Amino acid sequence: MSDLILICGVDEAGRGPLAGPVSAAAVILDASHPIEGLADSKKLSEKQRERLAPIIRERALAWSVAYAEVEEIDSLNILQATLLAMRRAVLALPIQPHQVLVDGLYCPQTGIPSQAIVKGDSKVAAISAASILAKTARDELMLQMHHEFPQYGFAVHKGYPTASHLAALQEHGASPIHRRSFRPVRVALQSTR
Repeated sequence: MSDLILICGVDEAGRGPLAGPVSAAAVILDASHPIEGLADSKKLSEKQRERLAPIIRERALAWSVAYAEVEEIDSLNILQATLLAMRRAVLALPIQPHQVLVDGLYCPQTGIPSQAIVKGDSKVAAISAASILAKTARDELMLQMHHEFPQYGFAVHKGYPTASHLAALQEHGASPIHRRSFRPVRVALQSTR
């Protein structure tokens, strides 16, 4: 085990929505327990993601999911909040990886050698696994938020700026979990005053 190089894949979910936190996952896969069907979470159906998520959690050497909350998104900006969630996910792993591979252009500061890989979620299995865990965890959270704020339809759009979500924002104003730094939310708040 000591000569094994532990590579951690990192990805996020929820940069584009108008509501809810941004989530990030870090996954160290176990080469002796490969997982069939890993792909970028956006290319998988909800059913496929929900089937793969428990398999990833069971077979990975280590995994973690972390968040940056709405207040952090509004005070930092979405990119910095995403990097914060990624950093939290990596640092929460029960075993420390030797290298961190991150989907996208930027790496969180973790003190561990890191590399950003554009379209990494479709090139690196560990990043694909992280994208699935980040997405399913955030979707589950948005389903819980739907019960708290049913008038916005979070169960359907998960906070993304769909026509029905924008209409609900116009009608009801912003909820406590809306990102006030995002333009459609600001516009809705101005028009409901």
